[in-house]
Amino acid sequence: MRKHSEAETFRITGARQGLTEDVRGRQRRYVISMAVRSVAVVLTAVLWNIERPVAIATLVLGIGLPYIAVVIANAGRENAPSLPSTFIKPVRPMLTSGAPESVPERPAAKASETSGDGG
Repeated sequence: MRKHSEAETFRITGARQGLTEDVRGRQRRYVISMAVRSVAVVLTAVLWNIERPVAIATLVLGIGLPYIAVVIANAGRENAPSLPSTFIKPVRPMLTSGAPESVPERPAAKASETSGDGG
């Protein structure tokens, strides 16, 4: 039987995001990226004869964004190295060797007081 003091304690802040929430978030980011790409392609077609440098910039965005969106969507689950540890282990006081540094030294006693002659 386990003692109560040795029980492991879980921190809720150390828990990872659920798998369904993670997939939903990646799908949302991908759909937003593809919507931005669609707008970029439409702007390329509209601005081609009006403002050629802006149309070329939107064309580059429309070509490069799908690759970036797929890489981000397939990146996998997040790592949480900066979060605290999942387990809280009881902290035991550390024993130090030798005399503690903060204890003041006493003045040395005179030989006549410690010799036991009485006087």
